[in-house]
Amino acid sequence: MPKLPAIKPKDLIKKLHKLGFIDDHQTGSHIIMMHPKTNRRATIPYHQHDIPKGTLNSLLKEAGISREEIEK
Repeated sequence: MPKLPAIKPKDLIKKLHKLGFIDDHQTGSHIIMMHPKTNRRATIPYHQHDIPKGTLNSLLKEAGISREEIEK
């Protein structure tokens, strides 16, 4: 299985918008996004540095997204 790419929160949010997620709300430095059809949610920590690999992997599981969809 290939390694997850290093990704900035801003780039991840753009990819999630392309996959159909919409901004739900923001709590502190975390942006919560929802998918209107599946009601899945993604909580993105919005900081200046890359999202840690473990956090990104957990976020993908929570949102029901495969690694291949993010790598596109």
